[in-house]
Amino acid sequence: MPFPDVRPRRLRRTPAIRRLVEETKLAPSEMVLPMFVKEGLTEPHPIASMPGVVQHSRDSLRKAAVAAAQAGLGGIMLFGVPTTESKDETGSAGTDPDGILNAALRDVTAEVGDATVLMSDLCLDEFTSHGHCGVLAPDGSVDNDGTLAVYAEMAVAQAAAGAAVVGPSGMMDGQVGVVRKALDAAGYQDVAILAYAAKYASALYGPFREAVESSLVGDRRTYQQDPPNLREALREVALDVDEGADIVMVKPALPYLDVIAAVHASFDVPVAAYQISGEYAMVEAAAANGWIDRDRAMLETLTSIRRAGAQIILTYWALDAAAALRTRY
Repeated sequence: MPFPDVRPRRLRRTPAIRRLVEETKLAPSEMVLPMFVKEGLTEPHPIASMPGVVQHSRDSLRKAAVAAAQAGLGGIMLFGVPTTESKDETGSAGTDPDGILNAALRDVTAEVGDATVLMSDLCLDEFTSHGHCGVLAPDGSVDNDGTLAVYAEMAVAQAAAGAAVVGPSGMMDGQVGVVRKALDAAGYQDVAILAYAAKYASALYGPFREAVESSLVGDRRTYQQDPPNLREALREVALDVDEGADIVMVKPALPYLDVIAAVHASFDVPVAAYQISGEYAMVEAAAANGWIDRDRAMLETLTSIRRAGAQIILTYWALDAAAALRTRY
């Protein structure tokens, strides 16, 4: 009996057929837009290494939050950028109820309410004069347990300011458990934790450090994960889940698609991935030089992250991707 005329290309013939059978679909509701708000600004300030991304003033942030909600994005992740004068050794501006991040959380809560999910970065690197993610011991190393006490205070301050989700991102051992205990004790049992569970010591954070005006000298390799290690990431995720993480995240995204896939296969909590500043900047730079098609590359990279198993994607392209998807579908 002869073989039938099998032609897989039949299902690729038109855009409509390709849409019908595509196995991985992107949706704006699965994307979270990271946004920066700078203390003292009166108008948005462009970030040179991240074309199209700005440091917001408190006023422009409110308007951008409304646009994000109206676009149907899943959420907003806020990062505060204090002035140099507001930074100190312990990052006290991060726990100050009137510090830039907590003030901005109140602003956005008042502006959009529950129309989108308001998330806040829970880390000290933006607020410390030395640029590390925690407080320092006398020998200059990061004091893990001393940092946990500050994270607990930060979590409560952010919840009080309106954060629906806090994102401990410093890769301190025990951070999720300490934050969960602090939130529960303060009456914020409904505030969720997005754990930066597998955050790698990547070379691709450079533009972000410009965006937050980082004071870092040296590196964070003693507490962020070593890029060659996958099984270590699974141990880190397991610890965070055991401590009460509601969502776990892999960061960066594209160089760690195998880690995203392994986490997705191994755990039954939602998995997020952060398409970080360097990933964004590389595509934008190549597109600006006419070497690649920006919008196709944007959607292709996001689709690969979704295909690997990330249910939630933090991306600076969230608004642009949402617009492109409306046109596509």
